[in-house]
Amino acid sequence: MVESAGGGPGDGAAEMLDRPLPDGVRRRVVTIVSDGFGGLTVGELPAQLRQYARFAPNRRAKFAGNAMAAALETDPLFRQRIAEKFREVQPELSGALDSGSPTPAVDPLDVAAAAYVLRPAGWVKLVTAAGEEAQRADAERADEESRAELRRLREELDRAREQTRTDTERLRAELDAAKKETDSLHRKLRSALSDVKRGEAALRKAQGEMETVRAEGHAQVSAAESESRRLKARLGEAEAALEAARRAAREGRSVEDMRVRLLLDTVLDAAQGLRRELALPPVSVRPAETVDAVEPGRMTPKDIAARALSEHDPAILDQLLALPQAHLVVDGYNVTKTGYPQMPLEKQRLRLLGQLSQLAAQTGAEVTCVFDGAELVAPVLLAPPRGVRVLFSKPGVTADELIRQLVRAEPAGRPVIVASTDREVADGVAEAGARPVASAVLLKRLS
Repeated sequence: MVESAGGGPGDGAAEMLDRPLPDGVRRRVVTIVSDGFGGLTVGELPAQLRQYARFAPNRRAKFAGNAMAAALETDPLFRQRIAEKFREVQPELSGALDSGSPTPAVDPLDVAAAAYVLRPAGWVKLVTAAGEEAQRADAERADEESRAELRRLREELDRAREQTRTDTERLRAELDAAKKETDSLHRKLRSALSDVKRGEAALRKAQGEMETVRAEGHAQVSAAESESRRLKARLGEAEAALEAARRAAREGRSVEDMRVRLLLDTVLDAAQGLRRELALPPVSVRPAETVDAVEPGRMTPKDIAARALSEHDPAILDQLLALPQAHLVVDGYNVTKTGYPQMPLEKQRLRLLGQLSQLAAQTGAEVTCVFDGAELVAPVLLAPPRGVRVLFSKPGVTADELIRQLVRAEPAGRPVIVASTDREVADGVAEAGARPVASAVLLKRLS
């Protein structure tokens, strides 16, 4: 191979060397140098390239590209050796370039790169033409990319406009809904303000009525205190008159006692004389033994059940209240809520107490009615009816507990009857010795 094949001053080589190679041509030149690099010995390589002798071709092209291109320009012997290696690898393309008729099917960039390495006649024109072709291709590619980018941007703009229209319609719908909700809230607020005003007016009215009730209550308390003082004065007078009557009775009782004792002694002496005169034998048969009845062991449970009263028969309450010194304790609200729960509490109390007053007058039994103090919303101005004791439980104490306290306070053996449907109350008073009766039985007896 002759070095002068690409060196004449008339072919524009000096001008070509002063200008940079097109990027496409330069990349292909570096590839050719990198491929031929491996066929050379370390001694055949320029000093600056010997450190890359053991690199793989792709790493050599990546890290030693600039050094190989510079060595190719400045070292004619190195370029000649690379050209020889290229001729061995690409004989057809090399022959075509030497003959001046390159194959049309070969890429112009490959032709320019091969011409740059081989330096045949007219290689500058080939490199220049390849650069211009590459620039045109780059320009066309850039133009195509610009048109594609423009189409993409137009599509994005159309999508953005559509999204904007959708968002606008959605926001308008949300705005309309928000306006409607705001109007509804304004209406509710006006209604609430009206309710508050009405409530304040009702509160002022209630406060006025409360003040009136308080004034009436103070007046009634004052009147009651005056009446109490008057009654205490009359009670003192009555006690004084009673004491005077007792003294008069004691003074006249000695004669009367003597007469009664004399009459009693006379009757006893007459009875003893009659017993001696009649000489009656001792009593061997009692009157109760002459009454015809079923003997023990011959009465069947059916006969006894036929004569017993039902637990729900009001007559059993009359029998209990007929016992001597009987005490009836009533669980007030339990009875009223069983019989007439729809009535207000005040009317429930008045109705029950009125009926219990009649029952006390009929039977003569002691009657105590217990109400739960926790049910009271205001102090109760209640005049207990005749014959009925009315008790309200203290704060923190239920009516059930107050009933159990009443039962425990009674002496053992006294008949105590508790009217309540509460099973806990019934079991508790039964353990304490009282007789529980259902509220329904008391209601039947009262009606």
